[in-house]
Amino acid sequence: MTETEPPQPPPDDIAPHLMEVFALVGPLYRRVQRKIEQDAPRQGLSVGVRAVLDLLREHGPMTVPQMGRAQSLSRQFVQRMVNDAAARHLVETAPNPAHQRSSLIRLTDEGRAAITAVTAREHALLRQAGGDLTEEDVATCVRVLARMLRLFDDVDVD
Repeated sequence: MTETEPPQPPPDDIAPHLMEVFALVGPLYRRVQRKIEQDAPRQGLSVGVRAVLDLLREHGPMTVPQMGRAQSLSRQFVQRMVNDAAARHLVETAPNPAHQRSSLIRLTDEGRAAITAVTAREHALLRQAGGDLTEEDVATCVRVLARMLRLFDDVDVD
């Protein structure tokens, strides 16, 4: 520990504060999801299809099981979202050299344009939340949420 780092509190002292984080994350998630759903008719994307497109934009072609694990969602739900996206020509299947029975799903040019437009609108909205937040504040928040997420890595979504 360096001189500038505060002492680490005991786990019994930090646990109630982590519960405060859970108490905020749930409502935040639900409100963001409702906002996306409200904007869906204008954007033309459901929350699930948007999540699939964003994952493929960020990670490249993936199988449905890989997407399910990455999003902590059931394979069946992800498959329905992929089917919806494919029906709109936003994604397409490609052969998977690693596994013949599980095709890779990849963005089409139309899908890439759709997710680029959606994320640009979302970034414009999120700029309003900045205020006096610093990069360090955001990095700390991400670190805390990532640690909490890892705590529940063993929870089965299927």
